[in-house]
Amino acid sequence: MIAYVDMFSGISGDMTLGALMDLGVPAGWLKKELSGVLKGFELKTSIVFKHHLKATDIVVKAIEDHHQSRNYKDIKHLIENSTLPKQVKKNSLSAFEKIAKAESSIHGKDIETIHFHEIGGIDSIVDIIGSFLCVEYLGIKKVYASIVPLGSGFVTCAHGKIPVPVPATIAILKGIPVKPSDARTEIVTPTGAAIISTLAVSFGDMPEMIIRKVGYGSGKRDTGSSLPNLLRIILGEPGGDEKEKTTSVQKEKIYVVKANVDDMSPEISGFLMEALFENKALDVCYLSAQMKKNRPGIQIEVMCRKQNLDTIVHLILAQTTSIGVRYYECERSFLLREKAVVDTLFGKVQVKKIINPDNSIRFVPEYDVARKIARENKMVFKDVCSRILFDANPLDPIPLTGIDTEYRTAK
Repeated sequence: MIAYVDMFSGISGDMTLGALMDLGVPAGWLKKELSGVLKGFELKTSIVFKHHLKATDIVVKAIEDHHQSRNYKDIKHLIENSTLPKQVKKNSLSAFEKIAKAESSIHGKDIETIHFHEIGGIDSIVDIIGSFLCVEYLGIKKVYASIVPLGSGFVTCAHGKIPVPVPATIAILKGIPVKPSDARTEIVTPTGAAIISTLAVSFGDMPEMIIRKVGYGSGKRDTGSSLPNLLRIILGEPGGDEKEKTTSVQKEKIYVVKANVDDMSPEISGFLMEALFENKALDVCYLSAQMKKNRPGIQIEVMCRKQNLDTIVHLILAQTTSIGVRYYECERSFLLREKAVVDTLFGKVQVKKIINPDNSIRFVPEYDVARKIARENKMVFKDVCSRILFDANPLDPIPLTGIDTEYRTAK
């Protein structure tokens, strides 16, 4: 099953949990599963109507909560020592780590000691872990989401009055497409941002799917918007000819930015490439070009997401001799990948874990990691890469050419 999270009125922890339970997750089952992590809370559900749309409203009430302001270390310990399913643990730890990193950056404190205040309360912990449990119960294998709408105005929290979107929400949503709304208050909470940024594989239009169920979760605020304060989650099966066959092939809309230059020092090219990657460029390449008046030049080509387009254009115009750029929107398909650690002859080594279109897995050495190993052990770079590939993907024996006797003995 796949799901599309339609955030037409924002997202929060209780809205997400409510919409998922509205899809058919029993409250009794959820409370039983959560009891392995937390004690002393009540979980109440009720049916509400907003703009004549029926939705599930969730209320979590603490009975014996002695830790109203837990820190990241406390919550991490709760999850790691629980009996939660492996994927639920992974998602829960990821979501809380996003929040902790955001708070750490904002307040300039160590991540392990960050106190979550409102987010550390038992209701937010139930919302986050409960949402991931519901995803597991419903058999959802992949989640897509709409572009995230943001509110405006100010809200009062433990730190005083702050602008909307609150700093933690903005930090968590870095790299994710957002848009304005007519809401006059907070409609995307840090909890909601952490959940959707952990679950969603892409943000944009609804994927091709066969709809099976629709669930609505109710928010509690009067947002001042013309839209009802609801979150809609659409559950269904993948549509089209590919269906399960291409589950690892992702699609997203990006922008391609191009500029031609024939009067620029090559030294600037190196600096520019570094600056572009530092400012969220997805890829950068330089192509040979024959310019007017028979001048040899280069074509700068950059791929980026919409939210980074203006920054990329500004960088090219400011850092190069070009007086104009052109750009256009296109779609790209790419394979799912993530960082992983594998055991090799050189010890534990970080690699890229790539999921192929047939869902098989392959590992690719990270350039910086392989370069460091080669230099430290006075080895040939390509031999280091070959050895890492063999240890991560053991198929055929690979000779250790280029590795000296002293190193072999030491190992």
